[in-house]
Amino acid sequence: MRIETLPDPESLAHHVAEWMTSTAEATSGPFRVSLSGGSTPKALYGLLASDPFRDRFPWQRASWYWGDERFVPHDHPESNYRMTREAMLSKAPVPPENIHPVPIEGMPDDAAARYEQILQKSYGGSVLDPARPLFEITLLGLGPDGHTASLLPGEPVLEERRRWVSAVAHGRPEVRISMTYPAIESSRHVAFLVAGREKAAILREILDGGSRVPAARVKPVGELLWFVDRAAAGD
Repeated sequence: MRIETLPDPESLAHHVAEWMTSTAEATSGPFRVSLSGGSTPKALYGLLASDPFRDRFPWQRASWYWGDERFVPHDHPESNYRMTREAMLSKAPVPPENIHPVPIEGMPDDAAARYEQILQKSYGGSVLDPARPLFEITLLGLGPDGHTASLLPGEPVLEERRRWVSAVAHGRPEVRISMTYPAIESSRHVAFLVAGREKAAILREILDGGSRVPAARVKPVGELLWFVDRAAAGD
C-alpha cells in the first residue's frame, strides 16, 4: 500500500492527473481504465481534458469503463457517465468505440449481465488471470460509511466472487450497477481518491488495519494507492 497526502482537493486532482498520464505514457498497449463518480474525480477528469494533459495522454489506445453507475438514463443529472462525458470525454480526442458506459436499459440484473459481457469481450476471456489484469488503472472513492463503487455495507454484492458485475437493489435511493471485488481487484493500480474532513474517521479506521467496511476489503492483484487531502488525513 502507498499513501500520498496532498494539501487540498485541487492539488490532489492535479497530482493524480500527472500520475495517470505518466503511467499511461510508460505503456505501449491498450490502456483500460475503470472510472469513479464524485466531485474529486470530476476535477481530475476536467484536468485530463485540459492543457497540458490533453496533449500528453494517449487517448487513442485508452478505453474507459465505469466501476459503478446509478440505474438512471445516461442524461440524468445523477449519472456517472454524464458527469464524465461533460467533464472529459466530450473535450478530449476519445474514439467513441473506446467508451463503454454501463447499460441502463431493461431490468437491472440484465444490464449487469450485459456489462459483464462487455468486460469479458474487452478482456478476451471469462476467467480473470492475476498475471493479466483487466484494468491498468481502477479509480475508487470512499463514502463516510466505508463503501466504495456501489459495494454498500450489508448488501449481498459484497460476497459475490463469481460474477464481475452485479445489480445492487438497495442503492440508496436508486438501484445501482456495480463491479464486484473480482473485477475491481483485477487491476495493475487501484487508486482511492479521498478528500474532505467528513472522510477522516473512516479513512483512519481503514488505514489503521482490521476494518471490515467494503473499501477496506479491496485487495488488488497489483498496486494499492491512497491519494488523500490533508482534511481527509486529519491533518
